[in-house]
Amino acid sequence: MQGARRIPWGRRKRLKREETAMRIAFASEDNQGLKGSLSAHFGRCPYYTLVDLDGNKVLDIKVVANPYFNSHVPGAVPEFIKSQGAQVIIAGGMGPRAIDLFNQFGIEAVTTGAQGPLEDILTAYLRGDIKGAWGCEHHR
Repeated sequence: MQGARRIPWGRRKRLKREETAMRIAFASEDNQGLKGSLSAHFGRCPYYTLVDLDGNKVLDIKVVANPYFNSHVPGAVPEFIKSQGAQVIIAGGMGPRAIDLFNQFGIEAVTTGAQGPLEDILTAYLRGDIKGAWGCEHHR
């Protein structure tokens, strides 16, 4: 694309965690909401848990099926997450190209490198204990 500005995947827009009306998307292994588990990989998870926040207060939780769970369509999941209105995506891991695409859409990508209960991961994110994203080793 001529004239397009490429944002390095290591640079991303920083969102203040105290902003209101934030939607966070979690790559989820199940449809159990915040009681569910974080998936190791954002694109191959069966569900996304969408959490709406006002500051640190949870306003709403919605679980949606990953429409690309059984297929690999590069760029499709970041576009889907954007269409869901998320400002942040949190997953166990993701590739550098996906991180770059999320950044281009203005979505903060966060990788934890681990799995666990979504409620614990949300708490850690809001405290500032987890931040940033790095590409999965198998994508290099």
